[in-house]
Amino acid sequence: MKIKTSELTGAALDWAVAKCEDETDVLFAYRQYGKLLVRQAGCHETHDSEWPYEPSTDWAQGGPIIEREEIGSLHEARGVWSASTKWEDPAKVFYGKTKLIAAMRCYVASKLGDEVEVPDELA
Repeated sequence: MKIKTSELTGAALDWAVAKCEDETDVLFAYRQYGKLLVRQAGCHETHDSEWPYEPSTDWAQGGPIIEREEIGSLHEARGVWSASTKWEDPAKVFYGKTKLIAAMRCYVASKLGDEVEVPDELA
């Protein structure tokens, strides 16, 4: 299903960020309990490893992307955050309820464009 990048949220936004990160060792992603999980084969000796991937809510995952991509943000009126990169058109700003959501929308847009095709089960 196609979704505007500016409207991505939750597992769909996290999935789009994972796609941008091009994790070659991630075998698949799926939704469970409202969270996106990723599985990596043979991560711990011969066992598969599985963990939540939530860069839109987890600073340990989203923070490094913000720094690497040089995404700037501002706290706007009414508790909304805006985010943009110095590489994009200055008029192209992305908004979110949190700094991480705004920044991850900005990141996805810079890599995948203004609309993203996400799996139906994540929409």
